[in-house]
Amino acid sequence: MSKTLPETDIDDGDVEERAASELAPIELVLTPEFCGVRLDKALSQLLPEYSRSRLQQWIESGLVTIDGQPARGKTLSLGDETVVIQPQAAPEDQAFKSESMPLSIIHEDASILVINKPAGLVVHPAAGNWSGTLLNGLLYHSPALAGVPRAGIVHRLDKDTSGLMVVAKTLQAQTDLVRQLQARTVKREYFALVWGTPHVAGKVDAAIGRHPRDRIKMAVSEHMSAKPAVTHYQRVATGVLDGRAVSLMRCQLETGRTHQIRVHMQSIGFTLVGDPLYGKPHLASVFGRQALHAHRLGLVHPASGEECEWSASVPDDFADLLVHAGMDAMIAE
Repeated sequence: MSKTLPETDIDDGDVEERAASELAPIELVLTPEFCGVRLDKALSQLLPEYSRSRLQQWIESGLVTIDGQPARGKTLSLGDETVVIQPQAAPEDQAFKSESMPLSIIHEDASILVINKPAGLVVHPAAGNWSGTLLNGLLYHSPALAGVPRAGIVHRLDKDTSGLMVVAKTLQAQTDLVRQLQARTVKREYFALVWGTPHVAGKVDAAIGRHPRDRIKMAVSEHMSAKPAVTHYQRVATGVLDGRAVSLMRCQLETGRTHQIRVHMQSIGFTLVGDPLYGKPHLASVFGRQALHAHRLGLVHPASGEECEWSASVPDDFADLLVHAGMDAMIAE
């Protein structure tokens, strides 16, 4: 039986204050055996619990003093100095800590969460985004998720893509959802606004791999490392934006590769409005992000076996864009 549940906005309040990043100072006196030894090397031997690169970072950041004076990276020890170190947690140490943040919960039960992710929210911690991610918010909302790999996240949306995601709350649910994703039975439907006027309907069946020259981009590829990717699309409406034709597309995924819709639509000549990575630079400023929204999600409930489906309307900025393009915003609900 299919069901669509009303959306409930859960506001967990202001983002919680972080625990102090500073740790207790470490004071030690270098012994004569370290005379002539570089300070970072001496400290790495005396403090094996910290990596040498971490100790070097603290020295460069002015967090290490020798006899009260800031240490230098290539300082040679004399063997009788007093060294004081003010340790600080690395950003990645905060990656899997809970943070209070508002989460738009579409559905929740003992096995799964369905979330309407806003644009601008990173899903999983990584370099440059070690905190403030959806994962951090999930751990605050449901602390038991600390016992599930990746806090139950089984698929992702790009930072600036909005829409529906399912999260597993138990190991059993996670295993089942991963199997459904691998079997391509999870239904994922997106709305995308693209430049131009594609055919009324079609399919892109083209493997995707890392771009050969730009490592932050993906591309259609025949390289042996490229992974199969299939996107079905249907033109829903047409309009005009900034004097150029645009089309609202309904895209259905068979697979879930990184940047799949963005790459596939670019490969057939129709880049997404606002896409700063795959679109034309002089057109990217028309919208503050790629115009892409995960509109519908369908799957078999991992506990009950029931066929479930949820939908989420495009967010306000996307709806306003459609109106500006001469389309009825209600068309993407």
